[in-house]
Amino acid sequence: MRLSIFLLLCVLLPLGSFETEARPPNVILILADDLGPGDLGAYGQTRIQTPHLNRLAAEGMKLTRHYCGNAVCAPSRSVLMTGLHPGHTPIRDNRGVSKAEVKTKGGMPTLEGQHPLPEATVTLPEILRDLGYATGGFGKWGLGGPKSTGAPLNQGFQRWFGYLCQSVAHNFYPIYLWDDAQTIPLKNPDFPAHDQFRPDEDPKNPESYRRFQGQEYSPDLIAEQALAFIRQHRDQPFFLYWPTTVPHVALQVPDDSLKDYQGQWEDPPYPGGRGYLPHFHPKAAYAAMITRMDREVGRTMALVKELGLEEDTLFVFLSDNGPLNGTHQGLAGTDCAFFNSNQGLRDGKGTLYEGGIRSPGILRWPGKIEPGSSSACLSGFEDWLPTLVELAGGKERLPAGLDGISLMPLMMGKPSTPRDFLYREFPGYGGQVCVISGRWKLIQTGLSGKKVRGKTIPPSTELYDLSVDEKETQNLAAKHPDIVAELEAILASQHQPSPDFPFPALDRR
Repeated sequence: MRLSIFLLLCVLLPLGSFETEARPPNVILILADDLGPGDLGAYGQTRIQTPHLNRLAAEGMKLTRHYCGNAVCAPSRSVLMTGLHPGHTPIRDNRGVSKAEVKTKGGMPTLEGQHPLPEATVTLPEILRDLGYATGGFGKWGLGGPKSTGAPLNQGFQRWFGYLCQSVAHNFYPIYLWDDAQTIPLKNPDFPAHDQFRPDEDPKNPESYRRFQGQEYSPDLIAEQALAFIRQHRDQPFFLYWPTTVPHVALQVPDDSLKDYQGQWEDPPYPGGRGYLPHFHPKAAYAAMITRMDREVGRTMALVKELGLEEDTLFVFLSDNGPLNGTHQGLAGTDCAFFNSNQGLRDGKGTLYEGGIRSPGILRWPGKIEPGSSSACLSGFEDWLPTLVELAGGKERLPAGLDGISLMPLMMGKPSTPRDFLYREFPGYGGQVCVISGRWKLIQTGLSGKKVRGKTIPPSTELYDLSVDEKETQNLAAKHPDIVAELEAILASQHQPSPDFPFPALDRR
């Protein structure tokens, strides 16, 4: 029996056409870190205030079936930058240099960063740069250290400010940040992001937690540089990539934001013991970090309006993977279940279940995208490279072999053909692979035989009908072996072995 493809309704409303524009639009792509769709008011959050992102959604389009590139940071960003799904993109898992430990001398880095993108990689900023865009990145990179082929200045960015290494980015009060190819020292004490209390410090005393703060909060510094980039390039098309570190742990936020949430809920201290830094008000800190990020989104929207660039600027807001739910629930003092960060979907970061790979997707482009619209079309991170390159007028510059499809018809209110399937694989967390086609999702777990948090994940093949079971509670694999077989054929066709990231269970298929 052939697989019956269930086409979800795409909300498409007639709008103007991009082709009449003389100037390619600016693009501001904001990527949150470990943020679930449910953390935003536009997706149902009631405890955390996100007024500016809510307005961005109200004035544009909300995607309700948009998927992160992968279940963790680096491979997800690799999909976003290359337009290639996880079976083809160069970076397939998180892997740091020297076991992800940062080596320093005199406070400055001598070795840091993740496994780099190869030199020959064709990236989104590289194509946009060649099309005449000013390209700037501000935040966390995670795709190659300072002297590697994957460094952002070697992958199409003309300006970079922030972190190169994911490990350094775990601390919001670092002792340095990267300013293009140089480091700049910050006025922060030198402590690791996994520091713990000393024997003479009392976890019941709020003053004991002061040691885990500094003077210069990295998201504030990064935001200022991003705004400066907009001002500098107001007269030419620009691509602003803003991969913020919020709300990835450690839980750290300035007191002026924290006070807005203190005392709102029962919020016992997190004294450490489950990774990262202690915090006296962990729930308040998580909420405050997101609201402070939202504040910076609002400042950016205001600046774009002040400069007269609103109708020339597309905003895109995404998150790199799901929140710390399920497998990671309670890590570092977080309580994403309390905030319903994953919208009640199954599990969270690190898994290919819906809670691990669903991303918020908010798009705003005044005069082009219908205000208050939404779409349930199946889409993913690999779609942004072809979408933004087409938007920039460079469709003929698209590299061959992309896995992504352009979302321009969806954005412009034109008829579009739904994608046949969306594929994800992840060698970590026990080894996982999944494919979504129409209403069906096939997921296989436990492919590596390795333990996850001390437990062995047994091999499992599961089939879910997402049209009626988004929470993935009813495994229908035994009922529909024909559908399982057809989806397994797709799985077998999409994996290309990688010498840098071997996945034996898939490599030998």
